[in-house]
Amino acid sequence: MKDITAKEFAGRFIVIDGPDGSGKTTQLSLLAEYLGSLGLSVVTVRDPGGTDIGEAIRQILLSPAHQAMTARTELLLYTAARLQLWLERIAPTLKAGSCVLSDRWIYSTCAYQGSAGELGTETVCRLTDAMGLNWADHAVILDIDPRIGLTRLSEKPDRMESKPLSFHQAVHRGYLALADLRPEVAVVDASGTVEQTQQAIRRVLGV
Repeated sequence: MKDITAKEFAGRFIVIDGPDGSGKTTQLSLLAEYLGSLGLSVVTVRDPGGTDIGEAIRQILLSPAHQAMTARTELLLYTAARLQLWLERIAPTLKAGSCVLSDRWIYSTCAYQGSAGELGTETVCRLTDAMGLNWADHAVILDIDPRIGLTRLSEKPDRMESKPLSFHQAVHRGYLALADLRPEVAVVDASGTVEQTQQAIRRVLGV
């Protein structure tokens, strides 16, 4: 990635993504605080979620009560929530000149439903393009061994978190493959301390 100044982040869409237990939410919060300290207007969102419709879909997707849900259904629901988030919050915020940081985005669907769910990344990309959804300007994938990441989860994992280790290993492989497929993707080692990971994120973003 090309180095850019904090001022150039105005109107940029940045995604922090990665496997369960990689520390996405913590790192996104720290990055938002740091960019804000530089005088940048920053808005944070989560995917799925961030809108009334998106939060309702999130509850359906992650509820352990819905174990029968197929990867195809997941793909459609994640995309629906994402489209609502893009139209209702992200696109207007970027147009207004603020920087948007998102906890997960299309990259998650490529890894979870495309790779681990065996639908294929191309299927995810085709639906994404058909819906007019944008990829990020910069996407940071946090790399963590699934066996370590899963130990960081809460005692009450959601429906996706509770899937077997083999599934999460396939998710991990799917994320790493994105670095070769998408030019905006950078992979950051998330096995160190919170501070070490945050510094690595700032380095790849050039800020």
